[in-house]
Amino acid sequence: MTQTRWYRGDCHLHSRFSDGALEPGELIDAARERGLDFLVATEHNLATPGQWQGESLYVLVIPGQEVTTRAGHWLALGVDPGQLIDWQYGSADGRISDELDAVRAVGGLCVAAHPIAPYPGGTCEYPLEQFDLVEVWNGRWDSELAWQADNEAALARWQRDLREFSAGRWRPAIGNSDAHLAGQIAHPHTVVRAESCTPRALLGGLRAGHSWIAASTEIALSLTVRVDNLVAGIGDVLPIGSHPATLTVEVAGAPGGLLTVHTNTGATWTFDLTDQHMQVAAEVTDSALVWVEMRFADGSMAAISNPVFLASGGPLLPESPSA
Repeated sequence: MTQTRWYRGDCHLHSRFSDGALEPGELIDAARERGLDFLVATEHNLATPGQWQGESLYVLVIPGQEVTTRAGHWLALGVDPGQLIDWQYGSADGRISDELDAVRAVGGLCVAAHPIAPYPGGTCEYPLEQFDLVEVWNGRWDSELAWQADNEAALARWQRDLREFSAGRWRPAIGNSDAHLAGQIAHPHTVVRAESCTPRALLGGLRAGHSWIAASTEIALSLTVRVDNLVAGIGDVLPIGSHPATLTVEVAGAPGGLLTVHTNTGATWTFDLTDQHMQVAAEVTDSALVWVEMRFADGSMAAISNPVFLASGGPLLPESPSA
């Protein structure tokens, strides 16, 4: 039986089997306490240990890997149990394509991890066009700040590329905690719309951009665009013809903060968040896509959505990323 709804998950975290401080079971327990539905185990250059793959009645664990190369890190999500992705290369070696293909061959996803991380080897030197998704929001790992300057730069780069998607190609955004220590899991995490809480359905939702990023499980967000009797949500395509469309955003969890609505022409509307729960609406015209970000009162990020695409002459389906 399928149940299409929003599922919360953290797709980047580490246990003691690589450079984390916790046991896999402790991370699974923490995910359950935080209200997550799924995790992806991403140890550095290590096939998912069997301790991750034990029975969990409450949190789905998907095998993965953080592929830590000489020219940046990337995440392999949804690999086969025991599958090891090679990491011994750099950007000039021409070898990454074979490894990306190996992940996609088993139905997995390839994610550019923390592409502008401020430490040697952390910045992604590979073209982002090679990946399926971009991690625009990486957690605090060894910092007290869940939203850092490198995230701001990664977000700006993703938004620039999104506004220039004229060829139809785009890469959905994803956000993860990169948890290494206690208390870090789910800060942030990704919320994905899927027909069921299974690896295939969740990875399919992420691949399609049916997702948004939350600072914590206390954050809520809904973005829809309506034309007549047609309604589209995050990651969907809405054929609007020549008709104006009505945008509706519902948010919760950031009173005193700011909601910004972006289109392909720039930041188009801002709304002060005066209450814990708020709903705003606006009429959208002459825009090819629309997405939102929500910030707390101190300017740090609370939520980022992937876009809704607006097609003036019919559906304009984003082209799948190529390896």
